[in-house]
Amino acid sequence: MSSNSTPPNASPAPNAVDAATTPPEGVEVQPLTPEGRESLIEFPSAFPIKVVGSNEDGFVHAITHIAKQFDPSFDASTIELRESGGGKYLGLTITVQATSREQLDDLYRALSTHPMAKWVL
Repeated sequence: MSSNSTPPNASPAPNAVDAATTPPEGVEVQPLTPEGRESLIEFPSAFPIKVVGSNEDGFVHAITHIAKQFDPSFDASTIELRESGGGKYLGLTITVQATSREQLDDLYRALSTHPMAKWVL
C-alpha cells in the first residue's frame, strides 16, 4: 500500500461531507421514527386508508366519525365504497390529511379497535 492511500476501514475526515447521505437542495429530511428509521411519508399529505368491515348499517357512519376525530377537514363524500362479491363485506377507502406519524398511528389504532372494522390497511 502506498503512503498516499487511505486504509479500507479508515473514517472520513471530520469535515468531509458524504454526498450519498446529503439530501438534494430543497429536500426536507423527515425526523427518525421511534424505531430509528426515517419516515417515508411527507407531512402534511393526503393519505389513503382502506377499512374493511361487515356490510351493515352504521359502518360507514362509524368510520366517518373516527376519521373526523383525527382530521376535522375530512370530507365523507370522498369515501370510496366497494362491496365484496357475496355482499357480506364492505371496503372503504378514506383519505385523510395526515399531519404527523403520531396522528396516523392513533387513527390506525382507533380504526382497528372498532368492533365493526375487520381489517385496516
